[in-house]
Parts: sequence; structure tokens; C-alpha cells
Amino acid sequence: MITVIIAGGAGTRLWPLSTPNNPKQLLTLTSERTMVQQAYDRASRLGDTIYIVTESSHADKLRDQLPELPSDAFLIEPGRRGTAHCIIFALDYITRNHKTNEPVAFIHSDHNVRNIKGFKQSFQSAATISQQNDSITLVGIEPTSPSTGFGYIECGDLIDKSNNAYTVKSFKEKPDYETAKKYFASGDYLWNGGYFVGSVDIFVKQMQQFAPTLMEDYNKLRSLSHFASEEYYKTYLSFDVQAIDTVLIEKMSNLFMISASFDWMDIGNFKDLYDVLIKDEKGNYCKGENIYILDTDTAYVRNEESDKPVAVIGLDNIVVVNTPDGVLVARKDIATKTSEITKMLNKK
Repeated sequence: MITVIIAGGAGTRLWPLSTPNNPKQLLTLTSERTMVQQAYDRASRLGDTIYIVTESSHADKLRDQLPELPSDAFLIEPGRRGTAHCIIFALDYITRNHKTNEPVAFIHSDHNVRNIKGFKQSFQSAATISQQNDSITLVGIEPTSPSTGFGYIECGDLIDKSNNAYTVKSFKEKPDYETAKKYFASGDYLWNGGYFVGSVDIFVKQMQQFAPTLMEDYNKLRSLSHFASEEYYKTYLSFDVQAIDTVLIEKMSNLFMISASFDWMDIGNFKDLYDVLIKDEKGNYCKGENIYILDTDTAYVRNEESDKPVAVIGLDNIVVVNTPDGVLVARKDIATKTSEITKMLNKK
């Protein structure tokens, strides 16, 4: 199986840890290895062929963090054009260098997964179901709470019990809390983790049928003689920004899904990050030197400047982050609004 790690995104809800120059996939958030290094560790369990799709501004740092990979394993987008074009960008390169009937798994660089054995098993199952049914297969995540932060996928018929495989009945956007509670209680929905498995041949077949405009863009790339040439990049930058879910996946009538056999969290904000970390007896998580806490419970505190003391007194359920790029103090339950702060900063 070929694995493509999608390593884009700015991670604005994790400011000031995550910044445009140093986004969350390059950070050590849940272990001593960065998020993209952990994604590589998982990908290496699926097969020996691994590619990283990223943009030029992060390429050098990714190469430094993943010296195991050859230089041609880094597929550099000239600019972000959404997950739809990121995927056809990778598919074109794979077509030029591999057999087009080999399964390809698309995974993300900023997810937290501890059960690597279950991860491997789920993607092997997805590859099997994809090949058996000649269609793209998703890997959905069994919800652990009625979260409003993720999209949901409604399970259809169980088609293969041994592989936890279902047809896909419908997609649901991020719900409000009452709707999320109904989804969670029903047991009929999985979180949409954004995982896709299918060969180049399968993706092409589905694009021809359900996403003709995306297929046109793919053919434009295929018609060019040299991958990543000046003409190639100019063509790529002419494409609109589009998400693979809306352009292709949600339009398909013959889509399949595996219910994942592993734990999962998309580390998209400080609350999600806090939830997956090991805390002390008071529920506090501290990382960095020169941190002092008194009469404080359930806090996330991180200090990236060892020569500057950070003190927290009598505040519960908060996030305190100090970095050379800024200082954040926020209630943990509304720390998702950090992205609004980054918008304000970008206007300066």
C-alpha cells in the first residue's frame, strides 16, 4: 500500500504554538515526536512507499524532521488549492511512478492515534473493501462523545462483519449539540476523519462519474510532460480551492466505510489537545521550564521561553501558553476562538 500524508494547514486554533511559519504538524504536542513524525511512524506500518504533500514554505522543515525519506518523497505544492487538488496532485505523481492498481491511503499529519496495530488493521481492511468493490473506502471513527467539532457519516448496511465494513448512507455537517447527542445515542454514525483509500484507477473512475470538473483538472496535470515544472505549477495554481469531500466523496453513490479499530483525535484546538494528554492529580498539564501553579485545577500551561517565569494562581479550566510569538490566556472550553484572534493579528 502507498501512503500519502497530507501535511498542510495552519492550525490557527493552536496559536501561539502553531503559526504560519511553524504549523502544528511540525510541533511536539502529544509526545516527544512531532505530529508529522508520528504520522510517518503510522504510515510506515502500512507499507514502504510514503509521500508527504506540503507547500514550499514548510518543505525544508519537513525534510529535516523526516530524514528517513528520500527527497523525491516530498511532493511540494506551489500553493494550497484544497484537499481535492492536493489529492490529484499526489495521484498524478503516483501514476508517473507506480502501478495504478495499487491501493493508496490518504492520511493526515495532525491526528493523534495511540493504537498503531488497530490503525494498520483498519487501513488494510479499507484496502480490501476498496479492491473488492472497485470504489473508494473511508475509515470512519467511532464517536467517544457527542462532539460538535467533527462531521458525521451515517452508516448504511453492514456488508462485511470481519472488516467492520458498511455502505455510506449520508454525510452530516458539524452539528449543534442536541443533534450531536442524537447521532451519538443512535450508534449509527461515525466521525468523519478525512481518511480515504483507493487506487489511482479507482479514484479516476469515480472522478469520471461523479466529479467531471476535478477530472478535467487531473487530465490537465496528466497532459504535462514534467511533474513540478514551471508550466506544471502555473497550471496547478490556476485551479480553484476545493475540498475533496464536497467535490467528490459526498456525491458518490457507491461509497464504503470501515469503522476504525483505533483511538483517534484531530488535534484542532487546545481542548482536544488537553483531552489526550496525561495530567497530574489535579488535572493540570504543564510543559516547559519556569512554570509555577497555585490553587489551580484542569489547566493546560506551556512555556516556550525558559528564561521567563509563567505563574498561574487560582484559575481553573484555563489555557496559558507563552511563546516568542505571543501569549494566550483563555478558558479551555472556548479556546477554539483562538482562530478569531489570528484573524485580528493578520489584519495588522
